[in-house]
Amino acid sequence: MNRFWIAALALSAAACSPALNWRSVRVEGTPLTALLPCKPEQATRPVDLGSGSVELSLTGCEADGATFAVSHLRLADASQAGAVLAQWRAAVLARMQAGAGTAVDQPFVLAGALALPQSVRTAAQGQRPGGGPVAAQAVWFARLEDGQMHLYHAVVYADRDRPAVADAFFAGLALQ
Repeated sequence: MNRFWIAALALSAAACSPALNWRSVRVEGTPLTALLPCKPEQATRPVDLGSGSVELSLTGCEADGATFAVSHLRLADASQAGAVLAQWRAAVLARMQAGAGTAVDQPFVLAGALALPQSVRTAAQGQRPGGGPVAAQAVWFARLEDGQMHLYHAVVYADRDRPAVADAFFAGLALQ
């Protein structure tokens, strides 16, 4: 119940803009629900993690000048969860050309997720592929479910840092 009030408060603070129409969305094939401020699209693609290809699923949308996305993948080897989360974080920061020392991390452990050292919330500044500025607020976390390791990444990309909007987005993540 306490989590509900925190999420409601965060949403009311960040959702003053009519462009953010928050809705609860189940991330397909997972026990995760997310609050997204727009109607999401879904995609799946193979990614190579160095030890073989896995399917990465993405649920996301754009609203009020920001991109909101939740990604998910399953790992066959649960012991690799921490290493893959760290690799995933590094790949995201490299893709956005975040300079050394521009990323700031803090622990992020979603209720029901594993308390891994690599489960973090990161704020970073970088460049879009076209060269414009981009700010990211992102989280990475993992959960062992039915003998399979599920890894998650949620992110808000915008031209400028929007921590209140990211707070609302991350507060709306829930593992069932």
